[in-house]
Amino acid sequence: MPEGGESSEKPHWQGHRERLRGKLLKRGAAALDDYEVLEVLLMAFIPRRDVKPIAKALQARFGSLSAILAAPSADLVKVDGVGETVAAYLKAIAELNARASRETIQQKTAISSWSQLIDYVRIELQHEKREQFRILFLDRKNQLIADEIMGHGTVDHAPVYTREVARRALELQASALILVHNHPSGDTTPSRADIDITREIIDALDPFDITVHDHLIAGTGGVTSLKSAGLI
Repeated sequence: MPEGGESSEKPHWQGHRERLRGKLLKRGAAALDDYEVLEVLLMAFIPRRDVKPIAKALQARFGSLSAILAAPSADLVKVDGVGETVAAYLKAIAELNARASRETIQQKTAISSWSQLIDYVRIELQHEKREQFRILFLDRKNQLIADEIMGHGTVDHAPVYTREVARRALELQASALILVHNHPSGDTTPSRADIDITREIIDALDPFDITVHDHLIAGTGGVTSLKSAGLI
């Protein structure tokens, strides 16, 4: 022990950090458990503390990585060890994830890159606490022109107006649409109202030769396609 009685040994968590970093570099990120991926991120944000308990506390509170990234900053800072700075970094990572997903569908034909489109919809909406109605406006090549929110609502309803949808589609010179909304309950089973509004929009756009390809409903249970379900 050095003069003054202070130990020269490394804190236990420092050696853990080195081992975890080595595991990532040697075996790849896929070899890490979810909480270990969180640890690696937190290691960069919190340089002088054992972050394993923080990672596990985040996972225990929110249940999944996607739910952690979707959580409001006000909820993140309720976890011991997560301050405003760490919450801000986590929100930045969530936004990077969303933008990367958006870039993927912007660069490809939406209909031919369906799995990427489903991933994008899930990332954007599965953990929203209020119902949100969005529309993906597509050009003649079925490439994304815009993704716009057409209605915000409560935990079980988001108003959408057929005339507004038609007006915006014409303004953007869209040739096709994909309707998207979420069910905060997590159950993505289409309601009678979901089916009715879809058919109203289809009928309103038909005179303008604008196609509604699908209506996707997102929730923690996944993404349901009304078209695949034979409902439109």
